Amino acid sequence: MAAPGDAVTREELHFRRIDLRGWRRSDGLYEIEGRITDRKPHEFRSPNGTKVIPAGEPLHDMGAKLVFDDDMVVREVSAFTDSAPYDDCFDAGQTLQVLKGLRIAGGWSAEVRKRLGGAQSCTHLSEILISMATAAYQALTVVRAGRPDVVDAAGRPVKVDSCYAYASERRLVMRRWPNFYTGPTDDPPR
Repeated sequence: MAAPGDAVTREELHFRRIDLRGWRRSDGLYEIEGRITDRKPHEFRSPNGTKVIPAGEPLHDMGAKLVFDDDMVVREVSAFTDSAPYDDCFDAGQTLQVLKGLRIAGGWSAEVRKRLGGAQSCTHLSEILISMATAAYQALTVVRAGRPDVVDAAGRPVKVDSCYAYASERRLVMRRWPNFYTGPTDDPPR
């Protein structure tokens, strides 16, 4: 790491953009679309030498769409590959059908890796699908606003301890669910 004030130059080697978008459909279902685009600022030659991608052109431009219901169960899956470094990459989208019927919930990432990991599918599509799950939850916050909190069998909100901000000792839990707050009681967080 350079000391403050030292002039440091950088050379761009790679550019990746990930776009995730969510929609409510007129048929009562929801969609999440994910797209991943990789570009290089220099010409790229595939290791086998069969493809040359000019500087700035997409090396990868691919994505997926999940259609799911109120229970977050995947009803439809589709994928596209507009650019890829190898011809075989264009067939990988068909492998995503194994996600039909899977619920977007805790364990989603592990299940995607199990069903699509390694040579079973495309690494880039698998990566985007993992991010699409959290985007699906974010998309439905508008739809679920005003609904009662989801709780476990013991009546504890499932959001508690689900991330840093929702840790049981944090002020968010203290304010929203004081009965589940486990932080200091003499000097609670501000």
